[in-house]
Amino acid sequence: MNDTNESPLRVAILIGSTREGRFGPVVADWLRGHIAERPDLEADLVDLVETPLPTVMPAFGQQPSDADLALLGAVTPRLAAADAFVVVTPEYNHSYPAALKNAIDWHNAQWHAKPVALVSYGGLSGGLRAVEHLRQVLAELHAVTIRNTVSFHEYGDKFGHDGSPVDPAADAAAKALLDQLTWWGLALRDARAARAYTA
Repeated sequence: MNDTNESPLRVAILIGSTREGRFGPVVADWLRGHIAERPDLEADLVDLVETPLPTVMPAFGQQPSDADLALLGAVTPRLAAADAFVVVTPEYNHSYPAALKNAIDWHNAQWHAKPVALVSYGGLSGGLRAVEHLRQVLAELHAVTIRNTVSFHEYGDKFGHDGSPVDPAADAAAKALLDQLTWWGLALRDARAARAYTA
């Protein structure tokens, strides 16, 4: 086995909400704790509040401005280096946040032939409508969304003051999610190393 296959999978955890008072960091920190317990994974937390991206895209075929490139420089290399992704998203108006769509749209090759796990939170639906919209968008970018999701319905009551879920079933669901992500992450990393992906 070569060094690439033996090294931990690099998992970028993308917090999709930038709204004031957002709950996303609580969920992301909980997931990052699960990843920290696994020697086969390492996490990189990409928070769109800390790394804001441009909101006006250049005309088709034009290059981003120097100012745009400076903002992208805080995110793009990290997405490119990731072997897999976990997207943490709320549900806004039956879909996912504009800041998350913007982050997805600024990148293309960085998503190619990589697995994405989706973790959502919301009201009665638990953010699952946002998840289903993301599956369609990420498929267009040649990413592979894994089957399992973790969703928190009426999320305000689902976490204790220490940031941990009150229902232990959530931890079991996170383990299953990360197990699937790891399988796909290893398989696709090996495939990309063996031959270039053609989009």
